[in-house]
Amino acid sequence: MNFRSFPRSIVVRLTLLGLGIVLLGSTVRYIALTNFLREDLGTVVAAQQLALATYVASDVDYKLTQRRLLLERLAKSLPREKLGHHENLDAWLAERHELQPLFSYGLFVTDPHGVLLADFPERPERAKINFSDRDYIRAALAGNTFIGRPVLGQVAKVPVLPMSAPVKNARGEVLAVLVGVTELAAPGFLNQLLHSRIGETGGFLLVSPRDSLFVAATQPELILKPTPPAGANALHDRAMAGFRGTGVTLNAQGVEDVSAIVSVPSTGWFVVARLPTAEAFVTVDRTQRYLVRNAALGVSGFLLLLAVGLYFVFRPLLRAAEHADRMTLGEAPLEPLPVVRDDEVGHLTSAFNRLLRKLTDTQTELARIAHHDSLTGLPNRVLLADRLTQALAQARRKRARLGLLFLDLDGFKPINDTLGHDAGDEALRQVAQRLGGIVRQADTLARIGGDEFVLLICDLDEGAEGAACTVAVKCINALMSPFPVHGESCVLGVSIGVVLSHGDDTPEALLLAADRAMYQAKDAGRGCYVLANS
Repeated sequence: MNFRSFPRSIVVRLTLLGLGIVLLGSTVRYIALTNFLREDLGTVVAAQQLALATYVASDVDYKLTQRRLLLERLAKSLPREKLGHHENLDAWLAERHELQPLFSYGLFVTDPHGVLLADFPERPERAKINFSDRDYIRAALAGNTFIGRPVLGQVAKVPVLPMSAPVKNARGEVLAVLVGVTELAAPGFLNQLLHSRIGETGGFLLVSPRDSLFVAATQPELILKPTPPAGANALHDRAMAGFRGTGVTLNAQGVEDVSAIVSVPSTGWFVVARLPTAEAFVTVDRTQRYLVRNAALGVSGFLLLLAVGLYFVFRPLLRAAEHADRMTLGEAPLEPLPVVRDDEVGHLTSAFNRLLRKLTDTQTELARIAHHDSLTGLPNRVLLADRLTQALAQARRKRARLGLLFLDLDGFKPINDTLGHDAGDEALRQVAQRLGGIVRQADTLARIGGDEFVLLICDLDEGAEGAACTVAVKCINALMSPFPVHGESCVLGVSIGVVLSHGDDTPEALLLAADRAMYQAKDAGRGCYVLANS
């Protein structure tokens, strides 16, 4: 081709036209796919948030209902003749509290004037307080069981929730008020909500619309703080007005959140499960970068293939295109195209075949990444949940037992703080290698986050407890030797929670039991294991 006629060449014109079409298609696809992913992920994340909020709200409601029913039963069974005998009433309260210690900060009884009659555990400071101005005392004097406003207790000096029930005579007259006080962070009450996170920065809020107060929150600084003023958060304003559901909102700190709101029926409170959209839609950002990169590669490849195709015979190319179309339409299986001859068309066909293999390999790799930890190569939380579900079903079918070990490293944070995150990553890889040398092929060692690992042991017989404890000891011993990290000798330990099951438990219940046992091991001095109750 003459160079002067090159700009007027139909090849150039078709190439430029094709380039324009490709760029336009890439732009439209970029916009459409981005919007689709945001809407689709938003729906999925909102559903997940709603499920989490529903679970937490049900759990909170159950715990509050337990305490209310217990307090009402105690108020009905309190011997009226003991109201005038301080020591007898103290002993009666002590006996009931020890049998059912749901109120972690104890029980106390006041007369209709708010004067303390008895309490357990005995706290001298209470005797100096007149409780007549308390909302829960006034409500109980009106004859109602009442959950009071969460406050920073004058005696406890920690956030507490008071609950009251009237003590009536046979004529229905209120003779006294029975009050139960629970620390918000008490085990078995709201401690799980206070320490649970969603993602890296998300979490839960427990809000009392009646009191315009944050009852509890994953962020400690919000506990017992007033809710934002009207106008600061549109979704919060709707929730305070009675809305329950999901939505995307800009919170009072200026962070955009995906939030789900569910009521706690027994109190009128509501639970908010929130996750910043920056975390919820991180896949969209990665997809956008992926589209830009691949669009650039696609445009370059298109120019080359178009220029080559216009210079050569089209028939083999059309046949190859027809075969490829059939594969994309599902009319033919995905398989390499036949190479008709060793020329440009054959080269194009071979390139397509390589791309097909690469896509197949990429799909395989993506499936692996979705189920494995990128740092250690171990199964992640998703794959662990799947294997744990299968193991529980197998244990039920075979009438066997399985063991679950929840491992949390001791002394890992100082490595990150002093040597940096690269050193921490190297230490985690070495930990994974050492623990991997202990497990059997049929068992599963997973990393579920940070410095937390879970070991699933299957097909245990009657000696399951001894076997699980033996493995726990092996894990502890395996990490005793120092870890050479970036020229430094680092010492790590591990605290382990062990739980056994016959297969009748849920995966969540087993993980929670093992996690609690692990924290007991932490409290017991670290570097040891604790076997959870069956």
